[in-house]
Amino acid sequence: MAISSLLLNPIYPPHLPPKPPTRLHKTSKPFTCRNSLPKTTTTNPLLKDPNHKLSWKDELQNAYPNESSALEFDVSDEKFQELVDRRCADNLRMLILDSVQKAKAGHPGMALGMAEIGVFLYRHVLKYNPRNPRWFNRDRFVLSAGHGCLLQYVCLHLAGFQSVQIEDLKRLCKLGSRTPGHPENTVTDGIEVTTGPLGQGVANAVGLALAEAHLAARFNKPDVSVVDHRTYCIMGDGCAMEGISHEAASLAAHWKLNKLTLIYDDNRNTIDGSTDLAFTEDISLQFKALGWNTITVDDNHSNMRSFKSAVLAAYRETERPTFIRVKTRIGKLSKKEGTSKAHHGIFDEDDEKQMKQKVKWDNREPFYVIPMVYREMQVQADHGEELERDWCSKLYYYQSKYPQEAVEFKSLLYNGMLPGWENSLPTWSTSDPLDATRGYSEKCLNQLAKVLPGLIGGSADLASSNKVYLHDYGDFQQPASPGGRNIRYGVREHAMAGISNGIALHGGGLIPFAATFLVFSDYMKNSIRLSALSHAGVIYIMTHDSIGLGEDGPTHQPVEHLVGLRAIPRLLLFRPADGNETSGVYKVAVANRTVPSVIALSRQKVLAHVEGTSADAVARGGYIVSDNSGPNLPEIILIGTGSELCLCEGSASVLRKEGRRVRVVSLVCWRLFDQQPAEYKEEVLPPGVPRRVSVEAGSPIGWREYVGPEGVVLGVEEFGASGAHLDTFKKYGFTEENVTRVAKRLLSQ
Repeated sequence: MAISSLLLNPIYPPHLPPKPPTRLHKTSKPFTCRNSLPKTTTTNPLLKDPNHKLSWKDELQNAYPNESSALEFDVSDEKFQELVDRRCADNLRMLILDSVQKAKAGHPGMALGMAEIGVFLYRHVLKYNPRNPRWFNRDRFVLSAGHGCLLQYVCLHLAGFQSVQIEDLKRLCKLGSRTPGHPENTVTDGIEVTTGPLGQGVANAVGLALAEAHLAARFNKPDVSVVDHRTYCIMGDGCAMEGISHEAASLAAHWKLNKLTLIYDDNRNTIDGSTDLAFTEDISLQFKALGWNTITVDDNHSNMRSFKSAVLAAYRETERPTFIRVKTRIGKLSKKEGTSKAHHGIFDEDDEKQMKQKVKWDNREPFYVIPMVYREMQVQADHGEELERDWCSKLYYYQSKYPQEAVEFKSLLYNGMLPGWENSLPTWSTSDPLDATRGYSEKCLNQLAKVLPGLIGGSADLASSNKVYLHDYGDFQQPASPGGRNIRYGVREHAMAGISNGIALHGGGLIPFAATFLVFSDYMKNSIRLSALSHAGVIYIMTHDSIGLGEDGPTHQPVEHLVGLRAIPRLLLFRPADGNETSGVYKVAVANRTVPSVIALSRQKVLAHVEGTSADAVARGGYIVSDNSGPNLPEIILIGTGSELCLCEGSASVLRKEGRRVRVVSLVCWRLFDQQPAEYKEEVLPPGVPRRVSVEAGSPIGWREYVGPEGVVLGVEEFGASGAHLDTFKKYGFTEENVTRVAKRLLSQ
């Protein structure tokens, strides 16, 4: 597409309505977006209304008679705001209580204990526009302690998000509701990532912060910043114990992600009891040792100013991410307060009554919201809408002054997919030299990097072995080269996958890839599963895909991993056989931005082009590579994937010379093949041909579906062995001679 044609179109993503940039065009002055502090309480426009405080008078005097009556509401703005914040927190707690009591399920403990934090974030700190939840330059908020989802659901409701209405709070955990038991980004607007397994959200938040830092470095100019937002994450004691959090936190400090703020709900309880049972280290010292700016808030329940000071300190930090340790009381207000019993479950009738009495709520109906609370929260929503209008003005200015950069930035806002990008993928012929599919993958990646400005990623300390380095694009490092597109993860597979999910879900058009050996996918399994669940289009590049890697032995030879990954719903697992199938795999993986892919690649060399393979046919998951049957049905079908497809072709050649009708099928992606129409699947694997042999150097589980009851599955049921790859293949029967022998035996039956 010509640059001139792109410039004729507005720079907005499809959901963003254009706003006239009157201020910029009238003044012609540079529009700079500074890293300003949060909107302070003194800027609340409601305070200019002389009747505003009076509207709160009865409510606050009833709730806090000792603090409000003597003041007669001739109070400072700061004191008044403190009282309003406290009452908002009371209201939030009551909605949490009503939700779990009605659902007779849920996890109220963390949400009750963190009510003040939720109110302060959504009322004073976070930059968002509930009328356009996907506004690009919004702040990102992640609830890593996803069991406390009610905290976020209630905050989203009070903040004006249409995705969470009172009726949704009444349907907590119900089938089909927008308030599931843990937050899901595909279900509820305002939820950035799907969390639940503890620690995942911390890694997601690091990915979100990395995406912001990377895009800011590439596109911001001295006179205008089009990428300028922050990332906040709430974690709990369980998150602090999970290893993925420490992997991710180590990287966040190394990368100097200063616009990342991690808020630790230190309530000293887990499901089984006090954290003293198994968790006694000083977590603040750990984060300080990792390189974080650490702050402790000792008493947030009665003094919200301390948390405000911590947030302001985080804003002033220019080199380090900030860790705010907030000491809270789990299950605040209830008889279970401060104990592990408050983690989950409902409250008895007496406890519920006492909780409401403590905050002067006992005469109100369930799910009551103080009208002024909506009005207070509306202020931050209006502020966010104004910020979005300002951002739109910046985009107009940016496009007029920096047209080349604007073209690339616009393409990323539209998910980074310029028309014709797939034409950059290389093709191979039968005369090209042999290489491993990891080598063909390297060529694909580097060609794609030239036409996909959002392509970014790295390996878990195996870039030279996985062949995933993007040449000439530098490393992501701050402050030296934050615009680099190669990410050095070190030996941190789990964090790499969780961070990649954050990058994919950031909404800035970045296309993350993450690489390691296939056998180490077990370290990443939960994050890969969440990629599929949260529609994060991460491309996982897994090399050394079978016992064919040889000398490293069974500890590094994957056996059960292919079938385990294939079992994950929505995940696409590809095992290409040659260079052309590898190109076809990337075409499908890149195009599917809401579906993650695993690409299993060989270490050993294979043909550049197995005659009959097709890059385009990969999209169907399985297809006919060769067949000498003519108008007749074949006598036998050999089905292969990856490096073993060559064995099928070699065996077919021998059998055909003996007069046999043989079909060879490449089943490069089971899920895509399963999604094809029945007619197509029967065309490739005719029911009238019961003699079939599958050949894959991995677990045989799952292959029976494709070979049928009379077929033979040639697989691996042990852990492999150390030796040269050809010797290892021979030991387990993966030779052309053995495939031929198995086929002949089947034909003779």
